This record gives sequence, C-alpha cells and structure tokens, in this order.
Amino acid sequence: MALSDCKIIELPKIADPRGNLTFVESSNHIPFDIRRVYYLYDVPGGAERGGHAHKALSQLIIAMSGSFDVILDGGDTKKRFHLNRSYYGLYVCPMIWRELDNFSSGSVSMVLASNLYDETDYYRDYNDYLSALATAK
Repeated sequence: MALSDCKIIELPKIADPRGNLTFVESSNHIPFDIRRVYYLYDVPGGAERGGHAHKALSQLIIAMSGSFDVILDGGDTKKRFHLNRSYYGLYVCPMIWRELDNFSSGSVSMVLASNLYDETDYYRDYNDYLSALATAK
C-alpha cells in the first residue's frame, strides 16, 4: 500500500442540540474489521508517540478530544495531518511509518485496529522499515 492510500475519512455525525453522536461500523465506514481499540491520553507537552510502521495492520486514528498531528511517511514522501474533530478519522494502511506529535492539553487519541496486538507486526527501526520497503519493490 502507498501513502496515497492513507486518507481522512468523514464518519457519520448525528447532530442533536443535546450533544452529537458519531459511530463507526467495521467494513462499512472503514476498509477493515475492527479487532482492537486503544487510546492515548495524558501525553505530556512536547512528547511524541508512534515512531513505527506495521507490516499488516490497518488503523483509523481519531482525535476524540483536543488535537494532535500525525506524520505519515511512505519512505520517499511525508504528509502531516492535523486531527481535531471526533467525526474525522485518519486511515493508515500497512507499511506506512507514523509519528504523532503536537498534542494539545487534554487530548485523547483513539485508534481502531484491524488486528490484535502482535509485536512481530512492527517495524520499530526506521532503517529496517526502509530496507523492507526497498525489498518489496
């Protein structure tokens, strides 16, 4: 998959004066079945998260509260996304390096993932990631 396959997905938003509602349905709103959900919170100012790529995992990253940036890197091109609305999610396909930074105070990032946690699915070293990309071409 390529960096161009990663994109912002607008999720359904049901507006109501009592408060809005957004939902996500596997393989309907996003191009994968949800197997795991996790979230990042209490990220200290100036901290970065991510710094890895996945061999097979697809994700949807949502700013549930506050805002943060996601930098996606396909090996030859980088793209920065600013997430700050809970009805937008960033689809990240496999084999894309990701970093998260610029967290606002009180921000919460929720991630929907296509697979259960598997440490062998990670590239945690950027040079190993680049070598795997070169081998795949």
